[in-house]
Amino acid sequence: MPDLLLELFSEEIPARMQAKAADDLRRMVTDKLVAEGLVYEGAKAFATPRRLALTVHGIPARQPDLKTERRGPKMGAPDAAVQGFLKATGLNSLDEAKIQRDPKGDFYIALIEKPGRDAIDVLAEILPVIIRTFPWPRSMRWGARSGKPGSLSWVRPLHAITATFGPETEEPDVVKFSVDGIETGQTTYGHRFMAPAAINVRRFEDYEAKLKAAKVILDPEARKDIIFADAKELTFAQGFELVEDQVLLDEVSGLVEWPVVMMGSFEPEYLAIPEEVIRATIRNNQKCFVVRDAKTGKLTNKFVLTANIEAADGGKTIVAGNERVIRPRLSDAKFFYETDLKTKLEDRLPKFEQIVFHEKLGTQAERIKRIERLAAEIAPLVGADVAKATRAAHLAKADLLTEVVGEFPEVQGLMGKYYALAQGEDASVAAACEEHYKPQGPADRVPTDSVSVAVALADKVDTLVGFWAIDEKPTGSKDPYALRRAALGVIRLIAENNLRLSLMKVAASAFAGLSVKSADAEKLPSDLLAFFADRLKVQLREQGARHDLVDAVFALGGQDDLLMIVRRVEALGKFLESDDGKNLLAGIKRAGNILGIEEKKDKRAFDGAPDAALYGLDEEKALAKAIGEVQAEAGAAVAKEDFAAAMSAMAKLRPPVDAFFEKVRVNDDDPKVRENRLKLLNEIRSATRAVADFSKIQD
Repeated sequence: MPDLLLELFSEEIPARMQAKAADDLRRMVTDKLVAEGLVYEGAKAFATPRRLALTVHGIPARQPDLKTERRGPKMGAPDAAVQGFLKATGLNSLDEAKIQRDPKGDFYIALIEKPGRDAIDVLAEILPVIIRTFPWPRSMRWGARSGKPGSLSWVRPLHAITATFGPETEEPDVVKFSVDGIETGQTTYGHRFMAPAAINVRRFEDYEAKLKAAKVILDPEARKDIIFADAKELTFAQGFELVEDQVLLDEVSGLVEWPVVMMGSFEPEYLAIPEEVIRATIRNNQKCFVVRDAKTGKLTNKFVLTANIEAADGGKTIVAGNERVIRPRLSDAKFFYETDLKTKLEDRLPKFEQIVFHEKLGTQAERIKRIERLAAEIAPLVGADVAKATRAAHLAKADLLTEVVGEFPEVQGLMGKYYALAQGEDASVAAACEEHYKPQGPADRVPTDSVSVAVALADKVDTLVGFWAIDEKPTGSKDPYALRRAALGVIRLIAENNLRLSLMKVAASAFAGLSVKSADAEKLPSDLLAFFADRLKVQLREQGARHDLVDAVFALGGQDDLLMIVRRVEALGKFLESDDGKNLLAGIKRAGNILGIEEKKDKRAFDGAPDAALYGLDEEKALAKAIGEVQAEAGAAVAKEDFAAAMSAMAKLRPPVDAFFEKVRVNDDDPKVRENRLKLLNEIRSATRAVADFSKIQD
């Protein structure tokens, strides 16, 4: 079956756009092929700084013929309707239609046969449309013709389009079309400097091999592998270690077509700057990797760069050029750092009185005071020193006004720690200046120092309560204030540090410190708790746990101790994996279904204790006895927070519940017996609610 090769050759595509562009090209072409009835076997897209390429193999040479039926008007319909039907279907007269009988009448049916077209003709039709409608984040027009710019919008000027189609055993044909005067062909170009001559290509294997010979590595993953392996080897050979950086590696691989790894250096005096600032300077400005000493683990005055050319002088000029640029950048960073050290963190705080955090939530200075107060309240709950937690909250945001953080926002918090240590602050206070932002994502580290935990919780809870109070909650995919991340941070801080605290009380305290008052002040803490429940479900789902169990536990009400909720969910999950758990859940569900039907029928609830005198069968008596025992045992276990024991107690219900449904007819002819048995079913539901609301659990 034939294969397609498509290449769009242009000026340099920004590295950040390449991966998505390649994926968009693959998706758009393959979606169109499938829509046209051309089901392919496989497709893969590639990107380099100067080209997007796509290979699709196993495309049928021709579309299948299509036969469709089109329903027309009723027999005896007005002539205008008949003529419209004939015109739409291409029939010459109603004699060419068939009649379909229907309860509503007899209708004309046209049988329409549409012969399939050659795949190459379909490609010639769909590819220019895809090119013209390609979803670049930013694009430009160029190529003035008759005083007017070209009609094509593309990320950078497009120079050539290669499009071939054909089976492996034959010479492929060019898919002929043009876009804004650019005619398709079989010509591409190699490396801009080392092999700029035109290259004639046939199909993908030929194309990839010829590009490699012309100093272009087509596959981005292959370029990454080369850069990473060569950088590791180069640093290892000199007794160093590469500081790995996947994000930078992704970006650098999009800047070169023929990666050549080299090493440069800078003056040792700059190592007096914090390592993170050196890394940010070299990474952000020159897209270079930093290097550690293999023995000490400390940063060295070396860096690794990736060139796009094999230079005649072995890269000496390229290395020297990078060193010339990095040197003044590091000099600036050193100046910023030394300047920052001259001003104490607390002396910067008055400026926050002029900086608005949010128009409805006041200034940054007001927010810092709220965090201080809340951190002092949380500190005893997490085992932190109140004075240290208050001091840390007081200083935690001060580094936002420093020169270094102004230049490199990604080191906020971290610089606060360095500056706090430099001015003699307690180690826990300094650590909290950095760690109060954490965790910022599922892979981020969770602070364990109690002072850091207190300030981190205060910071996140103040954010959540504040935006809840002014009704700026996340909606759909929009979460401009990162409130979902803040809630997940609170959950991880509590769960991973085994903290016992009431979220409702902490939220209420945070709300009391706000100058703005919500119209739904009474509902705010419980509404926020429901948001935490949703975030907890997301986290459990990501960990492979059953998120429906969170609903089963939260449905009991009054549950705002997240640590106990997590432990109860874990115990419930293990119980439901056992045979006893699965069978008991089925029995409880059956009881709930029967009760639901009968309560709806009778328009009443069957609550209240059953009458033991009405038990006529041993199975009823056994179930009633088991319910009483399990209720007491499970309740006592839950009170002691021994959820495993509570589940073991629940398991004792399984045999009598199974026997009851096997031997007992709930809807007895005697109304009193029926009511009593329904009350007994309700007792099952009530007993199990000591652990969870089993009706919320999915089968």
